[in-house]
Amino acid sequence: MPRLNDVGGQDGFGPVLEELDEPPFHADWEAHVMAMNRALIGRGIYNLDEFRDAVERTMSHQSSYYENWFRAIQTLLKERGVV
Repeated sequence: MPRLNDVGGQDGFGPVLEELDEPPFHADWEAHVMAMNRALIGRGIYNLDEFRDAVERTMSHQSSYYENWFRAIQTLLKERGVV
């Protein structure tokens, strides 16, 4: 069974709409989540493949992009006994 983000080869999702002049982050905490993820990967706490897997395992369509990232980071830190 494909995972939530495994949509390769599927049609019908419509066009990707870009917002003109959209900021890279909508709130400061989103930038902090990205920085935290980069730091944890850089320290070898987990790798990018493990992070992507955690995002897919914990993703919620009701959550924002960075809320899903933060949930995945929390999951990985718990699984590794860091917190």
